[in-house]
Amino acid sequence: MSAFRIAPPLPRLFCLVSGRDDLALLPELADVGVAGFQVRDKELPDWSLRYLVDRVLSFVGDRSMVVINDRLGVAVAAQAHGVHLGREDLPIDRAREQAPELVIGATCRSRDDVDRASALGADYAGFGPIAVSGSKQGLPEPLGCPAITSAVGVLPLIAIGGIDAALATRARAAGAHGVAVIGSIWRQPDPVLAAKELVDAAR
Repeated sequence: MSAFRIAPPLPRLFCLVSGRDDLALLPELADVGVAGFQVRDKELPDWSLRYLVDRVLSFVGDRSMVVINDRLGVAVAAQAHGVHLGREDLPIDRAREQAPELVIGATCRSRDDVDRASALGADYAGFGPIAVSGSKQGLPEPLGCPAITSAVGVLPLIAIGGIDAALATRARAAGAHGVAVIGSIWRQPDPVLAAKELVDAAR
C-alpha cells in the first residue's frame, strides 16, 4: 500500500488555509468546487501543524488535493497529497528523493525558475506574485499576466498573489493552469459564495 494518498488531478483553484481560518467551512468550499487546499502556517510548530493538517484532511478527505507548505516531514507523516516548497525551503530534488510519490510544487517567479524546478522534479509551479497581495509582506514587485504567458509550457502554473475572480479569469487566459488565493476567500463576507465565483472564474 502506498505511503501517500492518491492525489486527485491538479486543481484549478487552491485555497490557502491557516489555523486562523474557519475550518468548519472547508466541506462547503469543497462542495462548491474548491479542489485544492494548501495548508500554510509558518508560526506553528510541527506538532501543531500536523494537527491542523489532520483536521483539514478530515474535512475534505480525498475530494480535494491537500498540500503542505514548506514542511515535507509533516506532509509525509500526515499522508497528505503533496508539499509546496518555497525558495528557502528543502531543495526540490531532495524532497523528490525522500518522497517520490508526493506531489511537489515550487515557488517560481520567472521562466528560468520554472525550468529549474522542472529539472529538479517539481510537478507544478506556484507562479507570482501576479498582483499586489495583502496576505504576505516583503513580496517582490508584481509580475502581471504577461509573465504567465512567457513561462507556460514547462510545468502547470498556479498563479498566486492578489488574485480575485476577475484576475483569475485573466490568468487562465494568459496560460495559467489555475490560481491560488487567500483573502479572496477568507476575507470576504461570504467565503463560500466568493469561492464559487472563483471556481467559475478559474474554469
